[in-house]
Amino acid sequence: MTRAAVISFHTSPLIQPGSGDSGGMNVYVREVASALAQAGVACTTYTRADRPGLRREVLVEPGHRVVHIHAGPYDLAKEALPDYIDEFTAGVRDHIDATGGIDIVHGNYWLSGVVGHRLKHDLDVPLVSTFHTLARVKAEGGDLEPEWRDRAEADIIACSDAVCVSCPEEERQFRRLYGDADGRVNGAVEIVPPAVEHAFFAPGDVAGARRAAGLPVDRPVIVFVGRIQPLKGPDVAIGAFAALRHDDAVLVLVGGASGVDGDAEAARARRLVAELGLTDRVRFVDPQPHHLLSSYYRAADVVVVPSRSESFGLVALEAAASGVPVVASAVGGLLNVVDHDVTGVLVEGRDPERFAAAIDDLLDDHERRGALGTAATAKAARFTWSLTAARLRRLYADLVDARLPLVTACR
Repeated sequence: MTRAAVISFHTSPLIQPGSGDSGGMNVYVREVASALAQAGVACTTYTRADRPGLRREVLVEPGHRVVHIHAGPYDLAKEALPDYIDEFTAGVRDHIDATGGIDIVHGNYWLSGVVGHRLKHDLDVPLVSTFHTLARVKAEGGDLEPEWRDRAEADIIACSDAVCVSCPEEERQFRRLYGDADGRVNGAVEIVPPAVEHAFFAPGDVAGARRAAGLPVDRPVIVFVGRIQPLKGPDVAIGAFAALRHDDAVLVLVGGASGVDGDAEAARARRLVAELGLTDRVRFVDPQPHHLLSSYYRAADVVVVPSRSESFGLVALEAAASGVPVVASAVGGLLNVVDHDVTGVLVEGRDPERFAAAIDDLLDDHERRGALGTAATAKAARFTWSLTAARLRRLYADLVDARLPLVTACR
């Protein structure tokens, strides 16, 4: 049985997505590691202990455990974590040595990639990297990252035996911005898409979902799901809602504050709602576990995803699986998740008026909205965690079982 060390340094797969630094990556790490375990790959996910009272090890299911590593004070901003990479890496190494070793290391996000890079050389095992977001991609969307992050990502890419991307659009971005990496499997870049848990996200009774979520049954409902931070565009969602011709509609924003300025950004969103005179029509909802979040998707006439950049766009896929058309930014992975005028609508630029026009058009045309939702569900059905795990398992086998030569050159 292949033994994989999955690194998720800055955020735990056990944390509720939608607030702080937890989001689609948390879902990805948890679901893919569990699916790998079901496929015969023993996965240990290493994450930083971010609060007291955590158990050292948590068995998620047979073959998948989460190990909490103590590194630095509990309450640390993500921006302070680079100072504790050495301590975290040493803790991971100690646990690996004490439990019989590993065959492969898989880093998620650049901080975990730095850890994985060091473990690769310490243990002489292959390194697989999934970045989820990259500094150069974020910069193109207007979200600048420190230069040292860009340098670290370049070093990780240069020494990864494979880099996983989520979709063809992310692969195009990667090759355009970083060139061809030096790995040994299919040019080092493997498309391994995230998926959706269809047991939770599926079409259902709209009226029942609205009653369960405490929403009006007889008014249009627009839903935004995501962390309240500039990258996800809640201000665009609010501005678009203000510009709608359907002035009886309700906007629901599901998510919590994120990042160092998260509380200030959440307060800014609420001020914007008040300034636009929308307080009685806009609802802010705390992050929800999947079994409750699904009701908000089903309750929606339209889900709006106005992100500045997205490596994939898990919210758009969850909405699609729930039978709801998405109005989304024409950026990154959303270009692959949303088929324009087939499963949803893609909007160029960040003008709230354009988003409003697209939403209004869907609200005006019940038949078209239904057709897009049906097509979206059919497309989402192709994305399963078992398929994601199968692709990763094959990649791991290529690197481990075939004993392909590892990348050793580092920038």
